[in-house]
Amino acid sequence: MNKDYLGRFKFVEFVLFTVPILIVFQVARIRINPEQVATLVSEGQTASGEYHTIIPMRGKIYDRWGHILAGNHTMYEVGVELRDVENPETIAQTLNIVLGLDYTTVLGAASIKPSKDALYARITNYVPQEKVNQLKALMEQMDQTYARSRGKNIPSLHGLVFTPRMERIYPEKTRASNLLGFVSREGEGFFGVEGHYDQLLAGEPKTVWVSRDPNRAEDYPEVPEGASVELTIDRAVQQRMEEIIDDAVKRNGAESGTIVIIDPKTGELMAMATTPRLDLNKYWDYPKLFKDETPFNRAISQAIEPGSVFKILTMAAAFDAGAVQPDTTFVDTGVFEIGGARIYNWNMGAWGPQDMQGCLQHSLNVCLAWVATQLGAKDFYSYMK
Repeated sequence: MNKDYLGRFKFVEFVLFTVPILIVFQVARIRINPEQVATLVSEGQTASGEYHTIIPMRGKIYDRWGHILAGNHTMYEVGVELRDVENPETIAQTLNIVLGLDYTTVLGAASIKPSKDALYARITNYVPQEKVNQLKALMEQMDQTYARSRGKNIPSLHGLVFTPRMERIYPEKTRASNLLGFVSREGEGFFGVEGHYDQLLAGEPKTVWVSRDPNRAEDYPEVPEGASVELTIDRAVQQRMEEIIDDAVKRNGAESGTIVIIDPKTGELMAMATTPRLDLNKYWDYPKLFKDETPFNRAISQAIEPGSVFKILTMAAAFDAGAVQPDTTFVDTGVFEIGGARIYNWNMGAWGPQDMQGCLQHSLNVCLAWVATQLGAKDFYSYMK
């Protein structure tokens, strides 16, 4: 046999004998090295799938009769799978026309060279369903029109992907806005019920590994949605109170107004109306309406003197101490002087003889000031404390 051929055969024999030994050695080395095993498992998972953080659907908010005050609807994140992009110019031009996005910005994102660290580029967020349907129809139309064409200049929307996102929606817009608060597009609740019960409504996000194998789509786990909340608010009463507030503020040229309706038997809040009110679907207008130190909900965040509400406490203390009785009479002359100060009624009028019920019914400042003197300063302040 030719010596050249013999040398070649011996070399092939050496390679075929040595390579399996090296493979076995490498496998053994990897198996006894925990760090190496962990690295290979991680790289294998990266190649076959990816980690997704599943955000549960936010719980709804209802009034006492089951009317939805805060719910959810589906919007979409539009992005590109970089390795599937065939024509960045087509993507940029289409999104410019359909969504009004800047051509140059989209082109730059869609033209990114795919790599281990660059697989996906987000273009925009919160695109409505009808726009997504329009883009999908264009994708299908291009695929059919240019199915047999070849070349890099062929129009194509390949690589364009749509990821559903939940967005908070408020069907009543400004109705009960001060009481409800709002949720930002980042999913954080602010003010009112949305802020106070944020964690309860939001639920618990869950991070899971998801296979890229379409045959394992059923492995995608379900995450329980956030808890829903039913308020004691009556939507109809709330609406009427807001109408009354708006009319009163306009008619009197007032800066603001507030009404709170509570069931006296149960303490349940039926309505809480104040001004200004925000269209919660456009929460980003908040700085335009609530300037300086204007509280979001005056009913619970603004300190005001109690006014005629204090008359109820004064009369209750006087009854409890026995200073007056329900049938005790008082002649209202329209003015009561005490400590060098003169107290008048709200209409500057004199109401004549009144029993204690009449004093409260007509909200008479003069009569209640007199009742407080019958109770005495020491007992009065003791009851108020």
